[in-house]
Amino acid sequence: MGDSAMRNGPRRLIALSFALFSALAFLSFVCAQTRPNAKQNARQIAPEAPAKSTGEFAAGPVFIYEFTQPEFYVRHIIIEHDVTGKGKISFERKDVDDVLSDQLELSPAALARINALWQALGYLESRTSYQAKKQFAHLGTIKLCVKRDGKEKWTTFNWTEDKSAAALATEYRRLADQAILVFDLKVARENQPLATPKLLDTLEHLLARNELADPPQLVPLLRDLAMDERLPLIARNAATRALKKIERMERAEK
Repeated sequence: MGDSAMRNGPRRLIALSFALFSALAFLSFVCAQTRPNAKQNARQIAPEAPAKSTGEFAAGPVFIYEFTQPEFYVRHIIIEHDVTGKGKISFERKDVDDVLSDQLELSPAALARINALWQALGYLESRTSYQAKKQFAHLGTIKLCVKRDGKEKWTTFNWTEDKSAAALATEYRRLADQAILVFDLKVARENQPLATPKLLDTLEHLLARNELADPPQLVPLLRDLAMDERLPLIARNAATRALKKIERMERAEK
């Protein structure tokens, strides 16, 4: 019995050690499976701050731009903002019932141009009809409005020969193009990364044609896109090219 116990002792010790090692390995595997991914956990702990409620405007006049053309892909656009440039954009796409909206904040440069044009029109005091004799309804209908002290004034035209009114409509169109593109990029980044290359291609075309309200305002978003490894490489490269293009534009303006 003594000799048998001595012979079996090392075997039992080895078996016990193996069982303990297996248990520890299994426990490590379970912990690894239940531990959340670091990036996912960070997102859960610190999500993006919710946007402020729409319609929160500073005291004073509210400016409204509305565009309608049922046959266009983006068939209806409404931009509302206060004197500080804070507001919202709402838009509808053809054959889509939902109205999409997002918070909007005009850059100081865009706001200065728009304010100057409103002042040039002397809008609230003016009785001018901005509609030209020629009709170009196929280009869409534009409505301008200012609300102040419980009163509001609307003007409608599809073509105008008034330079300030035409320039104001152009500024709002550029503002809408930029805001809608930013909205689409944010949605695609989170839900459909493979759609980002096409959107960034659109961005490059708009940059080349000077069709955006204030390209430097896009720099923070483009930097994030250029570093986001969830996006296709072609999208990250396009974001980098757009950043360099904006930098060149800024240098040329100085």
